[in-house]
Amino acid sequence: MRYFARRAFLVIAASFAWAVAAHAERGVSVAQVWARATVPGQKVAGVYLDIRSDQAAAITAVRSPLAASAEIHSMSNDNGVMRMRRLPRLDLPAGETVRLGPGGIHIMLLDIKRPLHAGDQVPLVLTVERNGKKTSVQVEAEVRALEQ
Repeated sequence: MRYFARRAFLVIAASFAWAVAAHAERGVSVAQVWARATVPGQKVAGVYLDIRSDQAAAITAVRSPLAASAEIHSMSNDNGVMRMRRLPRLDLPAGETVRLGPGGIHIMLLDIKRPLHAGDQVPLVLTVERNGKKTSVQVEAEVRALEQ
């Protein structure tokens, strides 16, 4: 009996941790939102996150008051050359978690207004389109140390 109680506790604790870490807005959950610290003079920064929608959707825009503009970007290795390109939208398949991370799809903050230091918070607004309707999802990215 103790085994089942312990297992149930772990399942509940894991679910609670996801709920605390996630931001849910009209069927869209965002978790693990972070940015890497920048060095003085750096004018761009990357933001990473996990996002999930209960219905087919897409991120169609991103903005942050800490940057002149924000874009969704993808990175790829083309014969040893890293290439980055802007994506006009990022599809979110129904019920699947889409991970934005270093070296892949990410949010690029352009012309940032100040350096980002570990422990700072970066506010973001994601525009998510589902069934022809646009919704704004507000999140905050925790700035992590440059080494991460």
